[in-house]
Parts: sequence; C-alpha cells; structure tokens
Amino acid sequence: MGNHKLQVEAIQNGSVIDHIPAQQGLKILKFFKLAQANEKITVGLNLNKKNGLRKDLIKVENTFISDEQANQLALFAPDATINQIKNFKVVNKFKVQLPDAFVGVLACPNSNCISHNEPVNTQFYVNNRNELKLKCHYCEKSFVRSFFNELD
Repeated sequence: MGNHKLQVEAIQNGSVIDHIPAQQGLKILKFFKLAQANEKITVGLNLNKKNGLRKDLIKVENTFISDEQANQLALFAPDATINQIKNFKVVNKFKVQLPDAFVGVLACPNSNCISHNEPVNTQFYVNNRNELKLKCHYCEKSFVRSFFNELD
C-alpha cells in the first residue's frame, strides 16, 4: 500500500489553534462564536497525535485570537498553542496561559449568587490549577470546570 496522506488547505491570514484535547473543538467554536464570523474555518476532530492520543484542531481565516481570548481558551485546552498566520507563514506562536481570574466570561452556577440579580460582571478566581477549580468573587463558592454550563 502507498503512503496516503490528506492535506488540509493552508490559510493565508488568521489563527490556528492546535493541541486542543479531543472533544473540545466544537465547544471552543460555540463558546467563541467563531462560526458566526462568516470566515473560512477548518476543524479537525479526533486527529491522531504522535503519542497515540487524539486532539482537535481549528483553523480560522482572517481572525486573530487576542490575549484575552487565549486566556479564556485555557478553560477548554490548557495545553493549546496558537499560531498566528500572515501570508501563509507562522509569524507568532504561543501557548495559552490560565489567568488568575476570569471576569464577565462565565455565569455562576450558584443560583443564589448576587451576580444573577445585580448588574455586575461575574468574576472567578482560579484556586486550583490542576483540576481547574474556580471560586466566585461574590458568593465565594468554588466549582470545578464541569459545573459551568457554558463550557458543555
């Protein structure tokens, strides 16, 4: 048998999000509303990695991931890398970094939290980076990542 390899079209300008854990790619598309931008998007789901595990990959034409978005991306893919492409060449490559806090990104899972009834931005502090545990600034309750509906 010959060596068969399918190629994914390169993007001229935009962002490539790589090393996304398998099953997280579609969540990232939805959370960041990338499909609503009306730009060309290539999504690879459950792609084989060299170590035998699987990953997802997203290429978005004419869209550049900001530092703030990269930090939010760490909620889904703490080991992801972002490649910024200009004229078909990688001009910047960086790993996402989990910030110390998330402001205005997530709704508090505690229905009694004041953030549901007052005109305030939600705010969560990262108090456990290993299992991604977030603490609400207002009600002071801590939640693991799976408690946040926006992410599922």
